[in-house]
Amino acid sequence: MSGDHALAAQRVAKAVGIENVGYALSPRDKLQAVKSLQEKGEIVAMIGDGVNDAPVLAQAQVSIAMGGGTQVARASADMILLTEQLPNLLIGINTARQTLKIIRQNVAWAIAYNLLALPAAAVGWVAPWMAAIGMSFSSLLVVANALRLVRRSQKTDN
Repeated sequence: MSGDHALAAQRVAKAVGIENVGYALSPRDKLQAVKSLQEKGEIVAMIGDGVNDAPVLAQAQVSIAMGGGTQVARASADMILLTEQLPNLLIGINTARQTLKIIRQNVAWAIAYNLLALPAAAVGWVAPWMAAIGMSFSSLLVVANALRLVRRSQKTDN
């Protein structure tokens, strides 16, 4: 949903993979459209940069202001995109998804290790020094897994 003319709205929508485009909408039209989607149970994310976007940003479940936008838009948003480059939002979303995936892997590993190693150490099947080495190795594995995010972000920067 955009207040811009059709060509500009369609160009941006195509660039970020949005299929349904509304253009030349007034702030009231955008607000009503967001409320209508929410009444249907949809989760709405809104990106805006102007004073006229503030009510819609406040209504949306997820709201993002462009870094160069007005102070009112930035104050109404949940987050601020520090660049004017919209594709950076997609990079951020993908990084967040990858982060959650790695967090889940690390938690699963920690639970599995503790379910196996702690009982083995408690009943004496594993010497205390072996359990300590195993715990250190487990921690290193979790850190190494998390470092994949750093390598991934370095690839996207280049």
